[in-house]
Amino acid sequence: MDTKYVMIIQCEFARQRCSGFACTNGFYNREDGFKDYEDNVRYIAMTCGGCCGTSLAAKLEHFSKKIAKNTDVKKKEVAVHLSSCMVTDNYHHDRCPNVDYIKALIQKKGYHRILEGTYISKTAEKKREKGEYKRY
Repeated sequence: MDTKYVMIIQCEFARQRCSGFACTNGFYNREDGFKDYEDNVRYIAMTCGGCCGTSLAAKLEHFSKKIAKNTDVKKKEVAVHLSSCMVTDNYHHDRCPNVDYIKALIQKKGYHRILEGTYISKTAEKKREKGEYKRY
């Protein structure tokens, strides 16, 4: 299936101390979770809105209206990546306890291509190998 847009959803609280550089850089360099995307794929990043993720619904509605009005992109052509700061045990915190709720919310808004992970930190991977961080 062709992907025309990648949406990166980041943890609101991790985003307060993270610039998002690693995810953005990974996307532009087509590394880690983004390695299979074509060069013409666009991306947008947003936060979950904070625990429990309910405000993400309004952001998804806004994005849906904008792509419908301004592009030929269909929801089935959007891949939604839950950022690594949400879905792994990492430097910021453990896996988000609201991931399943957030996934259900994304699906309810019509986006069904949901992937876990973006940038993969080599340091965090080493800590997972040592058992310092959990592996999900």
